[in-house]
Amino acid sequence: MKEKGEGTTEDSFPGAARRRQPPLDRLLPSPSPLLRAAPRRSALRALTAAAVAAAVAAPLAGCGFHLRRSAALPFRTLHTSFSTTSAIGAEFRRLVRVAQDTRLVDDPKEADARLEVLSETREKEVVGYSSTGRPREYQLRLRFTFRVVGRDGTTLLAPTEIVLHRDITSSDIEQVAKQQEEELLYKEMQSDLVQQLLRRLAAIGK
Repeated sequence: MKEKGEGTTEDSFPGAARRRQPPLDRLLPSPSPLLRAAPRRSALRALTAAAVAAAVAAPLAGCGFHLRRSAALPFRTLHTSFSTTSAIGAEFRRLVRVAQDTRLVDDPKEADARLEVLSETREKEVVGYSSTGRPREYQLRLRFTFRVVGRDGTTLLAPTEIVLHRDITSSDIEQVAKQQEEELLYKEMQSDLVQQLLRRLAAIGK
């Protein structure tokens, strides 16, 4: 005869151990929604960055090709009379050497055409005042006048003026910063002017 309590061990009740010890997947914490979403967010960011890069690169590549071919000059050789210190002249010569089939020559007699620079000036005019009567707003202008003459002296393009302008505000506190901004605006106008000049030259004879 078994004594009282005999046979009442865990082995006698097969489901007892399982009830006392919950399954392993319940003991381990499940990944949070943020962790589960992280890989998807990373993939989305990568795809978005790639799409933006492609969208930016495509028009730039197209513009680069367009600029190289749309302003082809109708001269095999060209002489220019820019001053040695002219920033416009330096940029013009650089673009012609890089993007054109026209060769720049130092001797006017060897040129099919001559680009004669008549004037090149920077201007700054007050166009607005503060409530105390101090100059507050300025207009910057870049003025360039030129003509084109053929090898035999005939006028291929009569004296032509290109004028570009930008507006800028100023104050004593921001004087240094505004001077830097002013120079950047002149450089922007300079690049724009050179592109316009190339288009004017390319249109000769058309």
